[in-house]
Amino acid sequence: MRKLSEYVEMAATEYLHETGRVELDPRWIAEFFQDQGVLDDYPLLDLVAFHGLVQKALDVKSERANKQAQRHIEKVMDVVRRRRRK
Repeated sequence: MRKLSEYVEMAATEYLHETGRVELDPRWIAEFFQDQGVLDDYPLLDLVAFHGLVQKALDVKSERANKQAQRHIEKVMDVVRRRRRK
């Protein structure tokens, strides 16, 4: 039996790879919930709660990606500024 956090991370990662979106599709998560065995391993967990956990994981991944992209942009801008000064 997998940990619930493993299912959440697996769902978030798979969803991002399949769709490229961070807004979780209810039909997609319902299929994942049933087909990947989450329902079997956690029969008392409802789909709405699982959806919320996966959406939160997607939001965290999105925030991290945005921060990383911003850092890269800032690095590029620093290089451009240095070259202009020369």
